[in-house]
Amino acid sequence: MDKSNFFLRNIWYYALPSDRLKPGRIVAKTLLNEPILFGRTNTGRVFALRDICPHRAVPLSCGRFDGKEVECAYHGWRFDAGGQCSAIPSLTDDQKLDLSRFRVKQYPVREIQGNIWIYMSRGDRAAVSEPEIEIPQVPEFGDRSYQAMEVQRFPCFVDRAVVGLMDPAHVPFVHRAWWWRSDAVLSEEVKAFSPSPYGFTMKRHRLERSTFFYNLIGKNPEVAISFQLPGIRIEQVITDNNTVCNLTAITPITEIETEVTTLFYTTLPWFALLKPLLLPFIQAFLNQDRQIVIKQQIGLQYDPPLMLIAISEGRPFSNPVKERVLRWRS
Repeated sequence: MDKSNFFLRNIWYYALPSDRLKPGRIVAKTLLNEPILFGRTNTGRVFALRDICPHRAVPLSCGRFDGKEVECAYHGWRFDAGGQCSAIPSLTDDQKLDLSRFRVKQYPVREIQGNIWIYMSRGDRAAVSEPEIEIPQVPEFGDRSYQAMEVQRFPCFVDRAVVGLMDPAHVPFVHRAWWWRSDAVLSEEVKAFSPSPYGFTMKRHRLERSTFFYNLIGKNPEVAISFQLPGIRIEQVITDNNTVCNLTAITPITEIETEVTTLFYTTLPWFALLKPLLLPFIQAFLNQDRQIVIKQQIGLQYDPPLMLIAISEGRPFSNPVKERVLRWRS
């Protein structure tokens, strides 16, 4: 079965950090099994095009970019940032051809809080109007960029990675370490949940059990966590004096590989100084999730029945989450 058909469409996906795309540069990526060329013009405008020349199918990323137009490496066809063909060099002066007939698919893109998002519509045609769905944002940080980032590739279908965002019961077993949780002693958790746009929110609550890293942030930590389709988790940690937010975005690359990007926003005055010391712990924490996914693949090769997180059915989204209190042991 081709799982590509199960990718959620007509929604925003995380593409890449803004600072990975300098003016006058292009970056090729595969998202949802589609080859995409990201570029930034000399004036700073970000664009995204299907990374295939419509003439002979050579990737446009193999060609040149002058800061305004992309030139195909095969026959020199040129395309502007909107995907419109602007020149076919092999034509003679007396050969008239309507260049408006030739274009490549353009994807809507937005830059917010140091991140580039892409709208992945259904079908080969570009979105005909501005998407109504809002792009996820870290609250209370305005248009400020992140202070730290970690990107990892998980060798799994996107649903397997998304489960880790919403599953609190795995924490004492997968993330067992002296700097997080050194034992598997479980206690009952009681949390209030409410529906939020395209997802749900675990309401702000006082931490009943702190950890080494929560203690670094400040006294009396409180936490609020939200999840939004297709795979966005935003966690806010608020203490007496500081706020730390992390945004985790899950983007399917293919049906067997998923990119997990975690970004940290903070008001901690000392964060920049200690970041080199903290990053190895962040990487270790995220790699624990990656390693458990790798182990999961051993069982999945026998095709056991498991629930999928989201399947696009081509109908308006109806949030199934209702206001309620949930209990579990973690």
